[in-house]
Formats: sequence, C-alpha cells, structure tokens
Amino acid sequence: MTEDARLAELAQIESAVWAELERAVHSRFTGSVAPHEWRRAVLATQDADGPQARSVVLRDLLLDSRELVFYADARSPKVAQLRRDPRAVLLCWSSTLGWQLRLRCHIEVETSGLDVTARWAHIRNRPAAHDYLSPLAPGTPMPDGHGGLVVTPLPPERLRETFAVLSARVEAIDWLELHARGQRRAVFDAQGARWLTP
Repeated sequence: MTEDARLAELAQIESAVWAELERAVHSRFTGSVAPHEWRRAVLATQDADGPQARSVVLRDLLLDSRELVFYADARSPKVAQLRRDPRAVLLCWSSTLGWQLRLRCHIEVETSGLDVTARWAHIRNRPAAHDYLSPLAPGTPMPDGHGGLVVTPLPPERLRETFAVLSARVEAIDWLELHARGQRRAVFDAQGARWLTP
C-alpha cells in the first residue's frame, strides 16, 4: 500500500481487513499469479506438550458470522486438540500489504452433516482430496522404503470418514501494519475498535 493510500480510520481498516480475507479465500494459482498471501495462514493450538502451530489453507469466509473455514484430516492432532480446547489463533502475514493479523478464534470441528457432505462433494475429485487418502493418521510413522508417499490409499467409500470441516469464528482481530512512516496497531473485538501501541 502506498503512503498516499494508507488507511487512517479504524472503521476503514476493519472493513479492509475483511475485504482482504475475502479476496484470500477466493484466490487461486492462475498462471504466474500466486494466490493472496493470507490464503495460507498459521493455526496455533495448545496440547499437553505446549503450543502447536502449522499452516492451513483458508477455504471459505462466512462474512455474516465472521467465520473462516478450512479443512483437516479428522484423525489429525490439530483436530484432537481443538476438540479438547476450541480456542485458537490464526496468524496471517502479507508482505504486499505490510499487514499482520492475529485472529483469536473459537473453532468448531464438523465431520458429518449437510455442509460437510457438500464440501466433500466439491473437492472429492480434485487434488485437494489426496490429503485424505492415507490409511494412516497424520503424524503416524511410516514403514521404511516408502519415501513418505502413501502406497495403499483408502478405498473411495472410506475417504469421507477422514474429512473434517473446521469453522473458525473470529472473536478478535489484532492488526499490525509495518510501514516506512511508522508501525500502527489496532484491535477489533467485542469491546469495539481501538488503537494499541505497536
């Protein structure tokens, strides 16, 4: 963002954040153009060993309910962690914008129902479905000699069992702008919008 185009009002910034998130979930690789930098976010959860973080791909935005949607293998450690404690943080960084978002979320895990079925039907014949082909749960040690590749995939009728939809309801946004004219930080939550010291 240029100096002349730098947003000044908190309401403008909050609106721009949601607009960028919407662009991110709908962006795809098209030729030489990469998707929006926020399409891949870092999800931080907690387990008995302490904080855990990993990348996730944002798949949808439900603006009215302020929910971001992503998919996971239902057998993965992150799903087990979120079932025990649904509080999480999504971290997004854009070098193009110079913006970092920390999104404090409450995440619901769904493995059945009409929405899950519809989303699975949408991706089942796409490369994204390959993430759910392994007969082993994510993180399971593999036999020697396989080079990390799934050798015997699950039969098609079982694939749906391993697919989970994660809906992250955003409860607070901590926005940080890195800019040549100075850093700015703001928070948007149930108490409203306010500036913070960067």
